[in-house]
Amino acid sequence: DLVELIVKLTGFKGRIIWDTTKPDGQPRRCLDTSKAEKEFGFKAKTSLGEGLKKTINWYLHNKEK
Repeated sequence: DLVELIVKLTGFKGRIIWDTTKPDGQPRRCLDTSKAEKEFGFKAKTSLGEGLKKTINWYLHNKEK
């Protein structure tokens, strides 16, 4: 679950409360890059977890700018 991954990477200690009265948007999907690999030779070099980790670290080092 994406939320659990973000909680782990950020060290968040609070409670996650889902508002079930609100629509939750798009159906859950796992990104499949196989078509991009086939059509363009694209192959992801960074996993979702590693990309989120890098993004969070960048934000923490740049939030005051």
